Amino acid sequence: MSTPIADHSTLTDRYQTTVPASIRRALKLKRRDRIHYSVRSNGEVVFSSASNETKHGPVMVNFLNFLERDLLVYPESICPVTAGSFVEVECLIAGMEADLEEVLEENDDE
Repeated sequence: MSTPIADHSTLTDRYQTTVPASIRRALKLKRRDRIHYSVRSNGEVVFSSASNETKHGPVMVNFLNFLERDLLVYPESICPVTAGSFVEVECLIAGMEADLEEVLEENDDE
């Protein structure tokens, strides 16, 4: 396990700040890179390279952020995936077919 990196910076009168060198190195940030901030319900801020967002797409990133927030708020809902979980899913989707190559209309209400 790597050692956690912590650092600080100061806001200017125009609410700007410099990302400390230790954080830039850890995130492999370069000049003009975009950064992403995510504020959790407990006030904790997650700061990351926005290149990850592009890599996964904004919808996936938002979905994963939703899951993360939900699990932080409701940790009791975390449970292991078991063989029974797969059987339950198979029962739920029995008889359903999906064409994963089908192009969906932008306003498809079906």
